[in-house]
Amino acid sequence: MSLKVGDKAPDFKLVSSELKEVSLSDYKGKKLVLHFFPLAFTGTCTTQLCTMRDSFGYYEGMNAAVVAISVDSPFALGKFKEEQFYQFPLLSDFNKEISQAYGTFYEEFVLNLKGVSKRSAFVIDEEGIIKYAEVLEVATDLPDFEAIKKVIAG
Repeated sequence: MSLKVGDKAPDFKLVSSELKEVSLSDYKGKKLVLHFFPLAFTGTCTTQLCTMRDSFGYYEGMNAAVVAISVDSPFALGKFKEEQFYQFPLLSDFNKEISQAYGTFYEEFVLNLKGVSKRSAFVIDEEGIIKYAEVLEVATDLPDFEAIKKVIAG
């Protein structure tokens, strides 16, 4: 079951592409734009994260942080981040617990891959409450970036 606006965001502690632990509580007092994506180095995932990369300054100016999560290993995410010049953390949900907690999880994905994050976006306010939730069933669809910006702008 997906989370909805008004729900408390589930806490997480995940390993970043820099091999550091990152948690939701690290962002207390800031708005957080949380993106889930299926797999690093794939077309739509790259487009999703590059869109966030290219508008990163907007979010910084609005007291908001950006984080992206996938089930890839932190090592694969590190290479992906390096190649695409992402300025925000890429977090590994290798054990698939956080994708499930947020209701953004494919039991079975394309090519018979099991346990992949669904493409989705959440905005979490300074107190940990979800202000925007979008979980996409079609992996080639992209989140509504304009709607996310409107929520951040308040």
